[in-house]
Amino acid sequence: MTKPKIEPGDEVSGPILGIETSCDETAAAVLDANGLVLAEALLSQVGDHAPYGGVVPEIAARAHLAHLPSLVSGVMRQAGVAYAELAGVAATAGPGLIGGLIVGTGLAKGIALAHNLPYVAVNHLEAHALTARLPGLSAEPVQFPYLLLLVSGGHCQCVLVQAVARYRSLGGTLDDAVGEAFDKVGKLLGLPWPGGPALERLAASGNPERYPFPRPLLGRPGCNFSFSGLKTAVAQEVARHPPGSLSARAAADMAASFQRAVAEVLADRVAHAIEMAEGVRLVVAAGGVAANAAIRHELFAALHVRGLKLFAPPPRLCTDNALMVAWAGHERLRLGLSSALDFEPRPRWPLTSL
Repeated sequence: MTKPKIEPGDEVSGPILGIETSCDETAAAVLDANGLVLAEALLSQVGDHAPYGGVVPEIAARAHLAHLPSLVSGVMRQAGVAYAELAGVAATAGPGLIGGLIVGTGLAKGIALAHNLPYVAVNHLEAHALTARLPGLSAEPVQFPYLLLLVSGGHCQCVLVQAVARYRSLGGTLDDAVGEAFDKVGKLLGLPWPGGPALERLAASGNPERYPFPRPLLGRPGCNFSFSGLKTAVAQEVARHPPGSLSARAAADMAASFQRAVAEVLADRVAHAIEMAEGVRLVVAAGGVAANAAIRHELFAALHVRGLKLFAPPPRLCTDNALMVAWAGHERLRLGLSSALDFEPRPRWPLTSL
């Protein structure tokens, strides 16, 4: 059976099925030929991993294997689409946990092979980068180029998005990713995993000015990030309290002070990145940490005074989801960029390699 030939500029003639299994979210979605949502489903594994205080790769892979086939069948029924009517199948092929990537790409390739459909191996970071262009999210369609602030549990970087498959890295983290720092500080404060959302809730009742935590690299040239020292400063403050004696008020104030420090650092680094981004006037924030309301507010304020615009997708589309994978597949198929069925999933896959 020959692979369908896709030419640059071709219209995407049918719906796209997207599959996401890069970490601990099992997700599937179907977009129509115009990129509008026909169906979506997401199964969180938080309950499976919470007892261990983090994602266990083997547990994640087994959960994907157990639930993905029925999830995909469900969204196809909900969308009212037959597999043969699809324009293509897109699945996250990296970066991520290799077990989950194998499960998701394996099912996607099987569907593509069985129904003679184009297969698109989607870079998870590119899916985040292109989410802002999903139809209906903004009054005016997001156009290239723009600056991407990608902030999540595993990534923290500023990237110039020039076009689909054209990215230039401007700066990244020198140590911890920002989401990783949130989770570690949450653990220090006795919060359940995942620490990021729990810390944001706790910080809402805290005083962000009580603890003068450091702002790593603030004002320095370039747009690299560092959060290890900030995390250590919180650990040292917690250590000043005997075990079990940290009051709810102190914990809330530490959470708020830490969150404020992170937000100010991100805003400063983005301001430096804009100066490096060749006249770009739009910043897109993506990744799980971009769902944090305090960070969104700080970024908006910092960019507004400079006459720049910030766009962040709805919080549910900042975290891992299959809509972004389906849309990345749509964008790539429209340019004639499908993948061979022997494309191997990659635990590491930098955007700049595209």
